[in-house]
Amino acid sequence: MLLESFAHTLEYAGEGIVMRVVQAYRFALDPTPRQTAALASHCGAVRAAFNWGLAQVKANLALREAERSYGIPDDQLTPALSWSMYSLRKRWNQVKDEIAPWWADNSKEAYACGLTRLADALANWHDSQQGKRKGPKMGFPRFKTKRRAARSVRFTTGTIRLDGHTHVVLPVLGRIKTHESVTKLARLLAEGARIASATVRWQEGRWHVSFIVHAERPPGSPTLPEAVIGVDLGIKTLAVFSDGRPPVPNPRHLNAAARKLRRLSRAVSRKHGPDRRTRQQPSKRWLRANAARNRAEYRVAALRRDGIHTLTTSLARTYGTIVVEDLNVAGMIRNRRLAQAVSDAGFGEVRRQLTYKTGWNGGRLLVAGRWFPSSKTCSSCGAVKAKLPLRVRTYLCEGCGLSMDRDENAALNLASLVERTVAGSGPETRNGRGADRKTPPGGAGGRETSTPHRALAARIRRGPSPTPGESLRILETQ
Repeated sequence: MLLESFAHTLEYAGEGIVMRVVQAYRFALDPTPRQTAALASHCGAVRAAFNWGLAQVKANLALREAERSYGIPDDQLTPALSWSMYSLRKRWNQVKDEIAPWWADNSKEAYACGLTRLADALANWHDSQQGKRKGPKMGFPRFKTKRRAARSVRFTTGTIRLDGHTHVVLPVLGRIKTHESVTKLARLLAEGARIASATVRWQEGRWHVSFIVHAERPPGSPTLPEAVIGVDLGIKTLAVFSDGRPPVPNPRHLNAAARKLRRLSRAVSRKHGPDRRTRQQPSKRWLRANAARNRAEYRVAALRRDGIHTLTTSLARTYGTIVVEDLNVAGMIRNRRLAQAVSDAGFGEVRRQLTYKTGWNGGRLLVAGRWFPSSKTCSSCGAVKAKLPLRVRTYLCEGCGLSMDRDENAALNLASLVERTVAGSGPETRNGRGADRKTPPGGAGGRETSTPHRALAARIRRGPSPTPGESLRILETQ
């Protein structure tokens, strides 16, 4: 069972404070062969509705573009097709008997799910083109194929409930046995929680069901609410802490299983597998060998996930303030020498889990700026090195003579960043106005006394240096 949270709010209920949270509970399923076929049919219905809607949108766009090429003015073009989920579903209900006479075999939620995903994809593409969506530009939606599309279906209406401690009930699909007990979720529902939706997905070699639950719970309190801890993530050591807590070694689950995975991959390559060009069907031995390889890969993912959950839960329940770095994980993955190690460590997953777990437990997560020199700064005197290669594992300060592990030094700098910053008011100073800051070497005006053009060029290349107040951002606070 996987337990996660996506959002939380505080409200007053009577005399106490109640925290409303959105949680996700995931359970593995043990469906019968007939139920397995029904689950696959529902996922196919999602794909069919998505492809039908996309074909309608593309046909409408192509027709309008062809009319423009003939010089027809815009006000006389074929009316544009609405991309909203409501309009697409209304149009689907009008023609479903003709294009999908088998639609009654599946729940109506399956077709609504496909159209909803299409509407979201079109909206995301449009926002990306208009510059309203952050991140890289998104491409126009493409048709989903049976071979590549993820198999999942989402239910928002109908009969969605638990039946006993080992069964769930879903619309049309009926009563399905779970691989594990659902007692914890049943207890939460008995206390007044509400199931908002259920998503069935083929993942890691078996079917899973995820319930989105709206629940109320009293706000938690960490064991050390006033304590501040800096967490430095790395490849050699997964996490180093600023309070002297023993570091967490990087288990390197993928490296540990690499030998077994190579052996299983060789076994798969020696069997007669599927061939799309000749339409050759895989042999029974290939299917068994491929399943064995997949199980080994799923085990690696499960071990990594369990280790990260253990680490983040321990931190969120103990410390009131946790400080981490805003790592450029996407950039590190582009380095072919670091890609596998960074992916195996799961830096992004650590931060994602800390984001919502600190909110659960009444703490806060602070994220240091991406350009904050945590590893290059001396945690004793504050001197900053110009360069510190990754191969140098011990930080040695030429000013005060400090010598310590570079990761431990970085964790101390992250923790001290909170002490130098007042949330919402910038750097903390003795007089509160910032007048006690030291005059920069270039003079009170901040301009270099010599070679100003070189100093300006260097500043443009590296960007402005962040102040302590700019280097810290609060993600969650209670």
